[in-house]
Amino acid sequence: MDPSDLGRRPATDAEAKALASSLRLRILRMCLDEPMTNAQLAERLGRPPASVLHHVRTLTATGFLEALPVQEGPRGSRPVPYRATRKSWMLEDHRSSRPMIEAFLETTSGVGEDDLSVSRLGLRLDAAGHADLLRRLDEVLNEFAARSPDPHGRPWSVFVAIHPDPDRD
Repeated sequence: MDPSDLGRRPATDAEAKALASSLRLRILRMCLDEPMTNAQLAERLGRPPASVLHHVRTLTATGFLEALPVQEGPRGSRPVPYRATRKSWMLEDHRSSRPMIEAFLETTSGVGEDDLSVSRLGLRLDAAGHADLLRRLDEVLNEFAARSPDPHGRPWSVFVAIHPDPDRD
């Protein structure tokens, strides 16, 4: 299936660079359901606020995060909450596969074995079978991505990797 059939487009160089960081990918995921301020992100990530702000600004400049109206904070501070725009889902070929794997590993490092479900399947497919598998997985992921989030539901992430198997060649 042609990615443009799904309304997807290639990432610009700036967009690809913005998504080429596991930390930025984690920030996008954290801001998916609820807006978060830079201070909240820094605390959750265990990183200095100035370092996180650099990443937040990169994501905002490329349209992956949007700044919401300023809040009134303690001692006259004016924190800005940021929300993920879901723009990354509409990009094709953004060259962030390795950062996605790193983000997955960083995020799941504290997840208990009972909550982590991982599958691995070895296949031998011709070109048509490979294309069919990619198309069907894309259909399922797009179907669930289009659903309205359940505000009372538990947050889950899906990570799917399809790759040639160098151990079997």
